[in-house]
Amino acid sequence: MKITVLGNGGWGTALAILLKNKGFDVSLWGVFKEDIEAIKKAGENKKFLPGFKIPKSIQLTSEIYAACEGANIITLAIPSRFLRDVIAKNKTILKESRVGFVSVVKGIEEKSLKRMSEIAKEVLGDIEIAVLSGPSIAPEVSRGIPTAVVVASEDEIFARKVSDIFRAERFRVYTNKDVIGVELGGAFKNIIAIASGISDGLGFGANTKAAILTRGLIEMTRLGLAMGGSRDTFQGLSGLGDMITTCVSLEGRNHRFGEEIGKGNKPELLLNKSVMEIEGVWTSAAAAKLGKIYNIELPITQQVHAVLFENKSPLLAVNELMTREPKSE
Repeated sequence: MKITVLGNGGWGTALAILLKNKGFDVSLWGVFKEDIEAIKKAGENKKFLPGFKIPKSIQLTSEIYAACEGANIITLAIPSRFLRDVIAKNKTILKESRVGFVSVVKGIEEKSLKRMSEIAKEVLGDIEIAVLSGPSIAPEVSRGIPTAVVVASEDEIFARKVSDIFRAERFRVYTNKDVIGVELGGAFKNIIAIASGISDGLGFGANTKAAILTRGLIEMTRLGLAMGGSRDTFQGLSGLGDMITTCVSLEGRNHRFGEEIGKGNKPELLLNKSVMEIEGVWTSAAAAKLGKIYNIELPITQQVHAVLFENKSPLLAVNELMTREPKSE
């Protein structure tokens, strides 16, 4: 079986290594030829996943036809802001492949407010697609640290197939039918991770972080339910589980980004310097709009959005959160 991974970021690279170690024929595609050539030369992805050797038998290419030729499964690991453009540009090749797709992208498109699997179906038509999400920081997966994730699809048989493909001794894969909830949990948790990072950067403690996580889960659940997700999903791996990991891990990019903001650095300067996508930034813009559409109060999300896009002081944002009108939990 050949598995193609589109997107040579840290997560795409980690999954390519995991799948190759399981014995699959694996292709890893990146849009920039110079990045692929650098990986070939170094034998590792120094830009996005440094310190982990990439098996020489993985096909590394910037030619999408070569990557997809003969594939049985195509894994979408492209940053959410660029997913639509990439698959639209390569629509003919992807449609002709007639394979199942797995999205591991965590985000919401800001303009359309659509989930990643919705975008894939909109562009490619009636494809078979599953989404894989959960607490899975790429370096930890590559180190073989025990990890549990969830894969969701409207087709239970396809979900089980994907689970079998990705499941490994240290990588447990549960199945779920709630595609909406799994995708929304994976996207919204990045907003809370930025809030958690800001709190740490400001020098606050465990009390503050506990409040952010618990109230953040409430926001995620309220909006997710309004959009059609299941409460159980948000309390599971792709919701609470992923949020905890991203908020406490020193390797979580959204948390690190928020921490730098809390220390006084400007969001736009940090974004310009970052080689990795900070998905929570763009998700906060989408979530703020969704909150208004569904008439759901999202205080943490709204304050994160104000800090990121309205030049609001992080301390002022915290003060406004703490002095909101008292209410029952």
